[in-house]
Amino acid sequence: MDPLHPYLIGDCLIHIYSFLTEEDLIIASHVCKDWHEAADTPWLWRRLCLQRWTFCNLAVLGSDQVHHSWKTYFLRRRHLEEEMTQGRSGGYTCISLRGHTGRVVGLVYLQGNSAQLPELCSSSATVCSGSTDGTVRAWNIQNGQPLWCSPVQSPLTAIVKDEQHDVVITADSTGLIKTWRASSGKEVASFPTASPHCTLLQYSFNNDWFLSVGTNQGSVCTLADSTLTKKSSIKLWDPFKVDVLVVSPNKKWIAAGTKDSDDLSPKVIYTESLTSPTEDEDPLCQAVPVTGCQAAVFVPTQPARLAVIHFTALSTNKALTVFDVSIKKTKYKADIQVQQVESFPLTLKNWSSHILLEARDSNCLVVAADQQLWVYSLKGALLANFKEHIMPISSICLDNFRVVTASHDLSLRVLTWTKNRDNGLSLESRYHLLGGSHTMSRGFTHVASDYTSIVASVEGKDGKDVLKAYFFTS
Repeated sequence: MDPLHPYLIGDCLIHIYSFLTEEDLIIASHVCKDWHEAADTPWLWRRLCLQRWTFCNLAVLGSDQVHHSWKTYFLRRRHLEEEMTQGRSGGYTCISLRGHTGRVVGLVYLQGNSAQLPELCSSSATVCSGSTDGTVRAWNIQNGQPLWCSPVQSPLTAIVKDEQHDVVITADSTGLIKTWRASSGKEVASFPTASPHCTLLQYSFNNDWFLSVGTNQGSVCTLADSTLTKKSSIKLWDPFKVDVLVVSPNKKWIAAGTKDSDDLSPKVIYTESLTSPTEDEDPLCQAVPVTGCQAAVFVPTQPARLAVIHFTALSTNKALTVFDVSIKKTKYKADIQVQQVESFPLTLKNWSSHILLEARDSNCLVVAADQQLWVYSLKGALLANFKEHIMPISSICLDNFRVVTASHDLSLRVLTWTKNRDNGLSLESRYHLLGGSHTMSRGFTHVASDYTSIVASVEGKDGKDVLKAYFFTS
């Protein structure tokens, strides 16, 4: 150590510190002044941040003038994740959102707190809910204040949103589709489908906005822009309703299914043939070679990989089959190709009807039915299994950080993703959140989450549902 060249000491320390964990780095910073200065080097903390989260933005600290802002960012975000992982009393705040006089049919985040740009000082998330009382309501979940309420209409049956274009979309019991300005609650447009049951799917394709609507007459109607201009309609089944509707990550494919018949196959539709139809040709559609669609999801990290839960040849048993969807074009025609990738049986009860299916990445499928939750690899290996609810699971939400399950037993179970020795993903159960008293409520019905909060609807015995908002801060 040469006192005449102290920068050499600092460079050596920084190089050594690059091999330390954050805990060891903090301990080393308390040894002496020189070690403290080296351990506070922004490059070290920037490296730790990017290794842990991949996406980081110092603007969420409120000021980019903080000298060691990468260290501040790391410590605050790590503390926030610890609070969300442990779920200890005092680590989160719970607020009840009251105002609906009917059943909540769905809820969506209008402005969420993303994992790419987490708000580390406070939560600014807003949530929108639709109800059978005929209203759409927006809420600030940090202070519990209502932001706006739509005029009363027929009982609502579905709600989705498009955050990019500041639009909320609803369907009511008469089949009327409406778009609402998310920031103000102002009605933008409406379109009548004459279907008492509608399944809504919003997506953007070739930079244009579209909404596909599944009806109870077995059709898929596609509307363009927030003005809801009709582009096409395709009949899939008659008279069975379309109650499964999902879009592929590359937005080139839509999968549709019905739970009303054990004999009908789900179908995949070429999106361009719905959004830009030709006068002399029907939309391009192909049946998936299974029957009795119970649930379906596209794998998020693949262009067009579809997972379907369906009945087997024995009809009472269920299986999960994965397909790759592609198109083969020739000079005169185009054909949809649906190729099986994997298939394996599921250990579900024969009478399981409400089955939920989500995908984490290219090799992690999450299935929920009755009181249980399963995590499978693409090849059918059981990675994890949980039976922590005492009543059926009603809803699940999933992201890259955690899985939240809602149940009729009036509890939410929070699980976080972990990596095992083989660098594969699995789930670890963490804690539960309660929704109130069974004397007043029947259980949770819907759940949604962003990076720092969880919102769920509680079915009231008096017919008036309540939203419970749980938010964590650093």
